[in-house]
Amino acid sequence: MTSAEIRQSFLDFFASKGHTIVPSSSLLPDSPGLLFTNAGMNQFVPIFLGDRAPDVSKWAGARPSKDTRAADTQKCIRAGGKHNDLEDVGYDTYHHTLFEMLGNWSFGDYFKKESLTWGWELLTKVWGIPAKRLFATVYAPKPGDPSEFDHEAAAIWTELFKKEGLDPAIHIVHGNRKDNFWQMGDTGPCGPCSEIHFNLLPSDDEAAGRKGVNSSSPRCIEIWNHVFIQFNANADGTFSPLAAKHVDTGMGFERVAGIMATTKNFTDFSPEPSNYNADVFKPLFDKVTELSGKTFQGTVPEKREGLSEQENIDIAFRVLADHARTISCSIADGILPGNEGRNYVIRRILRRGILYGKKLGLKVGFFEQLVAPVVESLGNVFPELKQQQDLVRRVIKSEEESFGRTLDRGLEQFEQGLLGELSRLIGEKYPTGSLEVSYRGRQHAHVRLTNKEEPPKKHFALKDPLQSSLSEHRISAAVFPGKAAFELYDTFGFPLDMTQLLATERGLTVDTTEFERLMEQQKERGRASTKKEIVVAATEGAESAAYEASLFTGYTIDTTKPVDAILTDIVKTDKDTFVVFDRTPFYAEMGGQAGDTGTAVIAGQTVEITDTIKDKSGRYLHKLASAPAQLPAAGATAHLTVENSRRRAISRHHSAAHLIHWALRKVLGTHVRQAGTSKTPDRMRFDFSHFEAVTPAQLREVEQLVNEKVLDNAKVETYETEFDKKPEGTLAFFGDKYGKFVRVVDIGGYSRELCGGTHVSTTGEIGLIKVVSEAAIAAGTRRIEAVAGQAALDYIAQREAALTAVSTALAASPLEVAKKLESLLAQQKETEKQLKVFQQKAINELAAELASKAADRDGLKFVSAVVTVDAPETLRSLGSQVLAKLGEGVVQLGAVVAPDKVSLVAFASPAAIKAGHQAGKIIADLSGKLGGKGGGKPDFAMGGGKDTAKLPEVLKG
Repeated sequence: MTSAEIRQSFLDFFASKGHTIVPSSSLLPDSPGLLFTNAGMNQFVPIFLGDRAPDVSKWAGARPSKDTRAADTQKCIRAGGKHNDLEDVGYDTYHHTLFEMLGNWSFGDYFKKESLTWGWELLTKVWGIPAKRLFATVYAPKPGDPSEFDHEAAAIWTELFKKEGLDPAIHIVHGNRKDNFWQMGDTGPCGPCSEIHFNLLPSDDEAAGRKGVNSSSPRCIEIWNHVFIQFNANADGTFSPLAAKHVDTGMGFERVAGIMATTKNFTDFSPEPSNYNADVFKPLFDKVTELSGKTFQGTVPEKREGLSEQENIDIAFRVLADHARTISCSIADGILPGNEGRNYVIRRILRRGILYGKKLGLKVGFFEQLVAPVVESLGNVFPELKQQQDLVRRVIKSEEESFGRTLDRGLEQFEQGLLGELSRLIGEKYPTGSLEVSYRGRQHAHVRLTNKEEPPKKHFALKDPLQSSLSEHRISAAVFPGKAAFELYDTFGFPLDMTQLLATERGLTVDTTEFERLMEQQKERGRASTKKEIVVAATEGAESAAYEASLFTGYTIDTTKPVDAILTDIVKTDKDTFVVFDRTPFYAEMGGQAGDTGTAVIAGQTVEITDTIKDKSGRYLHKLASAPAQLPAAGATAHLTVENSRRRAISRHHSAAHLIHWALRKVLGTHVRQAGTSKTPDRMRFDFSHFEAVTPAQLREVEQLVNEKVLDNAKVETYETEFDKKPEGTLAFFGDKYGKFVRVVDIGGYSRELCGGTHVSTTGEIGLIKVVSEAAIAAGTRRIEAVAGQAALDYIAQREAALTAVSTALAASPLEVAKKLESLLAQQKETEKQLKVFQQKAINELAAELASKAADRDGLKFVSAVVTVDAPETLRSLGSQVLAKLGEGVVQLGAVVAPDKVSLVAFASPAAIKAGHQAGKIIADLSGKLGGKGGGKPDFAMGGGKDTAKLPEVLKG
């Protein structure tokens, strides 16, 4: 069977058992706590938790059958966080960063008997796997493990194996909590599981097969896990039976397809198994062969260093095949390479792929050519790959160009650090010797060691310099410096694991402790640069946890009366005073929205509030413009009034930010995600993920779309709901912490985000929205600044005033300004061209005059003069022409180019250099006498000084 036939037969089999076939969910998970979708069950978690009805037959794209049964093939990425297979990819035949999980589910419908019986039927009857080679694991708790022995699963397996004439005592293996009990988390749904293991040894000996179960042997591997969700893990450590029991199964598609291909449909078990034998990888292998001229032979290394040429080639093939699938699928699902979170993981994977491509001799720029074979292989299963193919290629191309500019320099920096470590270690080995380690280009380096016990010079290939030299000098351990690894990360964008990869290949480890220390220092500097003093003063004490949070009442404000509150605390720092109330209408700065200002009347005393922030305990701290001589004690009544005009201006910009986010996703694509934001009374800043500059035409379209929505005057609705019950399509942001209940901001039904900020009631309140600028702020991240409402009107008024001034000066109407300016610039260009001709003629004449006055000395001609020029570049051109007219000789010229700045230039011909006259030394001497510095090469040098009065005397001497 082909890979496609295997996948389809799985889905058809479960469709015949009444399962709704649902499409794969996005690799961008709904849960903000997950980096990626990493298991088939992710999209069904709300059903397991009871937060959503089992209504899968109504899901978009589903092949409907029963609501309580589902099956699919799910794209999964395991390359970060708890599940991280990245570093193993390429070095073995079964780890992947992206894989498909074939799965079937029961939501309170069938349970263990149907699940295990159907699984056995598919494997042995439909696919034809020899039953003798299959083993099942059953949960058998150790003391302290939850629940009891899974008698039900054991009985089902006993019956199935007996029907095949097999001994259940051999084919059923017991496993404890570690291997056979699944939990979603510390609390929540959980239960025993039963895994099916496949003996891939050349022999089908049952005892040998049993011995391989759970032994991490690639010859006896798990292919299918059946999880039986029947308990709830309680906070007190107990387990309670669930009212509804569920089934969750998962089978690695590439693993099954690889086994079937390797064994020729289970007829020949002599070859080593490999997932990469599956034909799903063939288009990628063919393309890498075409690009590199090298051939994949399937060798697998036994260690990470000292590899053969073919082992390195085969590792690179596997890495590129795996990583191209991961990158293409993630970008198609809107996860772009970036600097944080899941986006950074994708950037790391892409850069790792580019690095391995270099090992095959591929030039940076090749990776985008791997997109087409991914689409060929997976596009019919995951249609978003076909739909987003152009976007995927463009994103990869942009990333390759960006990384390519620093990759070679980064590799050279790594090699320099490596050679420095070699120098240190050999120096420690031979402390009495004189050691020199030098680097020569990208091909080789050498060690020169002066010691009577050693030859004076040792050469080694740069490909593996440290390892061979350490072995030669009997030095057994080396560590690549953490500081050098951090510099590679900070300057050249090398992720730590890339440096570790390069180091491991040469027999080194990386000093990760030092790397992490430097990384934390950098993070601390970043935190310190943005941290408000009050955050330190009011929230870091242990007692802050005991404070009662303030109640925020300010989503809607009645401007006719203040909010009544009780003063609960007064917080003082070295500079400021803050007051805290039991409740407040003042919005505290968070989510990029500026804090409110206004007034408070406390026990009859009016104070001005200039900012509001929130501490860790949830208290709202109101900053006072100035502290009164005497403030009332805690418990005093207060009346709080927000500066409404300022609040409304901020809310306009916040709602405008949501509209701009919506419009950017509509114009540029759904890969656009918020990456940071700021909303103040004066303007709005919106950072977003995107891989290239937004064109002027796209910006105009974004602006047009948002202003159309303003004119529509759509209603802006805000409401609270449970996180897992939020409407489909609601945007949540990775890294944000959401509780059980969240606040949804819905603008007209087309823009829907989780947001705790304040907003307008209808889009018409925003007024005009005007985009002010768009620019890159980091690789893969861009920034739009915009103004709304009165700020937008003020911005346009300023621009109109400036345009009117220019049009008046040019004696042209505003509509004719561009044409008139273009004409004037053309005239200026022509004038400058003519001026250059005159200047060049004057320089030629001056050069000839200076050359004619040259002094003869020892067969050479010397010119030393003070001249009048407008810039150092002109002085250089003049000096060059003088030497050309002299032939063999020396030219030294000086000019005052500013009131306190002298510029110097010197030229020396080959014969003059041979005679001991070097331009670099001449300039160094002259510059020093003028209170400056300079230097250069023997044939040409420049410098300068500050002492303009001495210039004639210095050049005369």
